[in-house]
Amino acid sequence: MRYPAAETAHKHERILDKASRLFRERGFGGVSVGEIMKATGLTHGPFYNHFESKEALMRESFEHRGNESLAALDRDCTTPEGMSAYVDYYLSARHRDAPGDGCLMPALAAEAARVQGVRPSFAQFVDATVQRFARYVPWQSKRTARGDSIRMLASMVGAVVLARAVADEALSDEILEEARRGLMPDIGLSSSDSPTTTGKGRK
Repeated sequence: MRYPAAETAHKHERILDKASRLFRERGFGGVSVGEIMKATGLTHGPFYNHFESKEALMRESFEHRGNESLAALDRDCTTPEGMSAYVDYYLSARHRDAPGDGCLMPALAAEAARVQGVRPSFAQFVDATVQRFARYVPWQSKRTARGDSIRMLASMVGAVVLARAVADEALSDEILEEARRGLMPDIGLSSSDSPTTTGKGRK
């Protein structure tokens, strides 16, 4: 039975959305194709009508979510106020505690490094994010904006990875707080909320 193209495209996007969320929550190896299809409300059978393999799904769902994230940066972070809200959210308990809703990098960097089919997409996403940081953060010098943006991104991603990994909640909160405390003045941004409660923007 053939389905209308619009219905097929809608199902394809639903699979990508669910896969992206589950992969961020549990990792590429922590969720099966069957679980993804069940979460989408579909049976396992039609999977290969949409993707040639699980790795193809991993790559496409990563790119799908990455494009959404970059579009959000372009929409919400073109002003210092928008960029401040973004950094506040990124270094917050809200982001730490909801990897399925959050950034691809802290959730999947370690696994992407081991999946050849995803590594190029990961590199493109990192580079595109750095380019936007260089463009949107009010750096004192545009000459050093790219290097400064790489350091900013590495600090943010690393802080979230550590905050999620430690079992001590007080230490986890402290990591987020200190990362934000050190970062915000250096990039010319201001913040008025605690990283444990803030959450306007998301990646």
